[in-house]
Amino acid sequence: MKMTPALLIVGGLLVFWSAVFVMVILPIATMPQTPSEIWRPWTTQEQEGNDLWVSNGCHYCHSLFIRVNDWGLGAERIAQAGDYHQQRVAILGTERTGPDLSQAGGEHPDDWHIAHFNNPRWTRPLSLMPSWAFLGESDLRKLTAFIQAQGLKAADERMQRQLRYGPEARAAYRRGFDANVEWLHAQVPPVWRAMPNPYPPLEAALLRGHKIYQDNCLGCHGAIGDGQGPAVPYLDPPPLNFTILRKHLVEGRYIGGLLYYQIMNGVTGTSMPYFKRDLESEKIWDVSNYIAVYFIGYTDANKEPRGIDAAFEPPWPHTDTPPTTQRSRP
Repeated sequence: MKMTPALLIVGGLLVFWSAVFVMVILPIATMPQTPSEIWRPWTTQEQEGNDLWVSNGCHYCHSLFIRVNDWGLGAERIAQAGDYHQQRVAILGTERTGPDLSQAGGEHPDDWHIAHFNNPRWTRPLSLMPSWAFLGESDLRKLTAFIQAQGLKAADERMQRQLRYGPEARAAYRRGFDANVEWLHAQVPPVWRAMPNPYPPLEAALLRGHKIYQDNCLGCHGAIGDGQGPAVPYLDPPPLNFTILRKHLVEGRYIGGLLYYQIMNGVTGTSMPYFKRDLESEKIWDVSNYIAVYFIGYTDANKEPRGIDAAFEPPWPHTDTPPTTQRSRP
């Protein structure tokens, strides 16, 4: 057969459409369209939030899936095809300049997200994300609804927990500073309340704690720990003023275990996130010591009960006297 331009064009088209049929049409026609166990349809507001997500290119920096080879600390669930049922077309992203958000729903209350979208550095001081304040409040609410839907039914369960404790936290704050601290203390298991910080506030530990505070806490709790960071206008209840903890030591002398637990676990229903996935144990103790020494003016580090010191620790006699202004707790 003689090769002619017409034959070349026809042959090329046949190869192209054969590839399209095998790689696109055939999988669409034969792949099951079964929703996964967490799937539910989006609400109108969530769909509008998805449209904003796509039109503003959020998927250029964030992904919405966890693969088998992504499984590790912080991963909640391997993504399944049925998670994206009825999405036409599912824009999942491939770059992870920012974190994967496929299970971000319910991790924070809505007010945290609104503060974050207005200026990401207010809630995540090291964030590279630009401000989205130009979208306006209505669109930021839609974008927040979309983020809170990530994880679908699993996210709905997390949101229910946020909605359960949020009103309690706001009511405690409105009863006054002291009542608020009492409520916060009551959310910590008793075994953690009467626990001193096991690490001494050595110079290196306080310097590490200072950096950890700047990298994670500054935007909400403020530079001097008075709960007046730049995110405050968006957060309800506002972040805790650490300086008033001086009046609320457990049994008149303990504060280290309380700080550790609430930094580790966060306070669900408020803008205080958990840091158990971001900070290893020593870092949480270090920032606890930093807060105790510089904002509370007293540390219980190395008080009894105590065990054998870690191998790297030099001798450090505890000389801090509990403040006389403290209010004793049982």
